[in-house]
Amino acid sequence: MDSTDALGRRPLLKAGLATLLGTASAPSASAEDRAPYLVGRGIADVTGQAAENGMMGYARLGQRTSGIHQRQRARAFVIAERDAPDRRVALVVVDAGMIFGCVREAVLARLSERLGDRYTPGNLLLTATHTHAGPGGFSCHTLYNVTTLGFQPGTFESLVAGITDSVAHAEDDLAPGRLSLARAALTDASVNRSRRAFERNPVADKRHFPDAIDPTTTLLCLERSGRTVGVVNWFATHATSLSPDNTLISGDNKGYAAYHWEREVSGVDYRAPSPGFVAAFAQSNSADMSPNTELRPGTGPTDDEFANTRIIGQRQYAAAAELVHAARPVRGRIDHRASTVDMSATRVDGSFTGDGHEHTTCAATLGASFAAGAEDGPGPSFFEEGAGNNPFFGTISRALYRASPELRSRQAPKEILLPVGPMGWVPHVLPIQLVRIGELYLAALPQEVSIVGGLRLRRTVARRLGTDPDNVLVAGYANDYAGYLTTPEEYDQQDYEGGHTMFGRWSLPAYQQEFARLASDMAAGEPSAPGPSPEDNPRGGRVRLQPGVVLDAPPAGRSFGDVLREPRRQYRPGESVRVTFVSAHPNNGPRRGDSFLLVQRRSASGWRTVADDGDWSTTYRWERSGIAASTATVTWRIPEGTPAGLYRIVHRGDAKQALGGTVSFSGTSQRFRVDPPSEQSSGPLR
Repeated sequence: MDSTDALGRRPLLKAGLATLLGTASAPSASAEDRAPYLVGRGIADVTGQAAENGMMGYARLGQRTSGIHQRQRARAFVIAERDAPDRRVALVVVDAGMIFGCVREAVLARLSERLGDRYTPGNLLLTATHTHAGPGGFSCHTLYNVTTLGFQPGTFESLVAGITDSVAHAEDDLAPGRLSLARAALTDASVNRSRRAFERNPVADKRHFPDAIDPTTTLLCLERSGRTVGVVNWFATHATSLSPDNTLISGDNKGYAAYHWEREVSGVDYRAPSPGFVAAFAQSNSADMSPNTELRPGTGPTDDEFANTRIIGQRQYAAAAELVHAARPVRGRIDHRASTVDMSATRVDGSFTGDGHEHTTCAATLGASFAAGAEDGPGPSFFEEGAGNNPFFGTISRALYRASPELRSRQAPKEILLPVGPMGWVPHVLPIQLVRIGELYLAALPQEVSIVGGLRLRRTVARRLGTDPDNVLVAGYANDYAGYLTTPEEYDQQDYEGGHTMFGRWSLPAYQQEFARLASDMAAGEPSAPGPSPEDNPRGGRVRLQPGVVLDAPPAGRSFGDVLREPRRQYRPGESVRVTFVSAHPNNGPRRGDSFLLVQRRSASGWRTVADDGDWSTTYRWERSGIAASTATVTWRIPEGTPAGLYRIVHRGDAKQALGGTVSFSGTSQRFRVDPPSEQSSGPLR
């Protein structure tokens, strides 16, 4: 039997599963009846266009997708009060660079079609892991689509459909459960990449972070029937272990951490109907936190950026897994507040500004230091970080500031590069959200927040709620995106982060003021004012400069799926198998929830799939050959411990036909043997 679609993939690392996820016997029915919450988990594929799609994060025009190392996923968690199920929230952590407002709007619209009015901007929190190894072009604002050659509808659709599916799956999965929470310190997975700006902060703030990093790792556990069935971890480090030279789709270090816990430890099969166990690794206030410990792209414990990605992800996983048994029960209500803020013109009361005077935010502008990039993702060499280091733009800015003292009071000492706000290239009416899960509060905003900025924001919210700041987490990259958020002191340094704080020096105090309003409303049990309405049609947001696939055609004498390079006859664990196929453009169909490749092992019942293009051990690389022809190279690095036996590689795709429409195809390599390290056989392959 040739069961190509069989789902019997082998769990790779089962050791320690019982310890990590709990093996307590199921509680009695009466104990389960006392479970205070309803909890549900869902996971769905959101992988965008795998070829010739500009990537999001490093803003490099030449960084365009050429295949998949790891699929992108959305991981959703629905939590409701059992006695009042209308009190519910959905938290979704997405392997993406950002969440843009048009994505959230589309998700809310589709959830409304499927689930009625159950989810609103108040109780749906979408947050991105900020991987820089994902396809972009899914914003409706021009700035974020410049280096992707405009809007990319295929990537947008994959994200919206996958996020929607993940929430719907979590809804279907709802059952009585419990929550628990724990915190610890993780000190070897981040470094401060903007130390000069950090040092400008007051001593009292810096004392909170003696190593200039935020080491806090926080774990929320979802438990059912005495077992941990899902976790959400928050830790501040950029998902930039993979450098701008990488062109394969990946969830980066946070994607690997989630994959490792789900797949390699828990044996999850992503193409199976039930998630089994879901682990999300979310961002916090990570604006100045880098995983590249030597502050250069791709640097870390090794000279291999993929190895560094795995190591930093493994460290986040290990710290989180240690917290499972230390977690204490969560008690309390589920609640939420949401509003919008016009960050281009918010008056900030003197009680939040630090100098006792009222100030106002400003229309978005980018500084010249923004173009310089950060230490672990530098821009063109003719731009430099730091105030006063870009004299051409400094001269222009000083003239502007002399002409407009108001602009100077809001944006100086920024050396203005581009007025993206007046140009309509970025959003200015932005969502803010405060979510309560028992004693845990999530302050969600569409910014990349520095660690000291996050500390001040957490303290502001905690004071209004009457809780400890440790109970408040900043959930950055949430619900939309509008650059960075630094303290006023850090802003004055005008390193990359300050140059990318678009709404001016008083941006953080403005957010503190508005979150204080939400927190006060929550504490009083009052609704929050909705705020201004976002613009309906951003100028130029949906412009598409890159044409879609016109035609696929195999080379003369070849057919789609033909093998151009066969594997050797035998391998050992640790070696790599490479097979090249005649292929077609992967953007014809993303195979969402499926795979462009299968690694299969011969068993008594037929061919059983043991890995696909979502596994860390595989890579799928696509390459154009001429005008309409292309190849796909599948690589499988055989994991240690792989059972001996006969294996084969399968490639599947969809080809665009001359008269329109697509046709699916498949190709299969010759069989090859995997032998144990101590054995080598030259017998026939049966």
